[in-house]
Amino acid sequence: MSTTACTVKKTMKAEQLAFPSFSAEAHRGGRGLVPENTILAMKDAMSYPAVTTLEMDTHITKDGKVVVTHDDYLSSGFMLTPDGNEISPSDSKMYNVFQMEYDLLKKFDIGTKVNKDFPQQKKVKTYIPLLADLIDSVQREIKTKNKKQYFYNIETKCSAKGDGVTNPTPPVFVKLLMDVIKLKKIEPYVVIQSFDKRTIQIINKEYPNIKTSFLVSNKKSYEENIGDLGYKPFIISPAYKMVNANFIGKAHADGVKVIPWTVNTAEEIAALKSLGVDGVITDYTNLL
Repeated sequence: MSTTACTVKKTMKAEQLAFPSFSAEAHRGGRGLVPENTILAMKDAMSYPAVTTLEMDTHITKDGKVVVTHDDYLSSGFMLTPDGNEISPSDSKMYNVFQMEYDLLKKFDIGTKVNKDFPQQKKVKTYIPLLADLIDSVQREIKTKNKKQYFYNIETKCSAKGDGVTNPTPPVFVKLLMDVIKLKKIEPYVVIQSFDKRTIQIINKEYPNIKTSFLVSNKKSYEENIGDLGYKPFIISPAYKMVNANFIGKAHADGVKVIPWTVNTAEEIAALKSLGVDGVITDYTNLL
């Protein structure tokens, strides 16, 4: 192969690894259209050309598995028991993800019950996946259908008050999560995000090659939030109503990207783009 061809090949590879200039993120895989945080949702999001990034949540099970799900307890709002029964709100806390082994957790149905908050959502029987299996499915889809490489924006669902109750301690959570990411060799395509600054502080210190994002929803300024975190992350991800030109200007001056959540109308997406955000997180991939 000629030197020129080698250079072109290396340049193309570098471009493939570059973070998107505008990160169009499917929140929980685009839960407005498909049951959230499922393999089906991620594959559906990949059918929309504008989508660059698959956003998802992770929890740890009793047997130390990293699973893709948002809530600490199985939701009475959109989940059914293995035998197809409703979960009453009063019984929901019987189903603590951190206290359940994965073989049992997988039997619950996350896709059949109508989610009243998302009337457009496709109804199909499906389950809470292992992060490892979800990654395998996405990477297989990329390879077999010759798709672009997607980024993974992976949230750690944990809190100080949940330590030992609904989540492991941050060092344990980070170790289990990073073991999966390293095993699947997707480090260049990963952002780890959290409202729990402790997990991303560990990532920043122990895995400095991994991009991090600080999720915030408060009345603090950009500077106050960054001061609270203690370092400048790759991304700050505020509730979208926190975002204004001043917020974006301060972040960009620090070299920090701004990717707000969760933006669910075309008008709001357009307004944020006009302010100069670096991406948006939305439930509706068809708006991107």
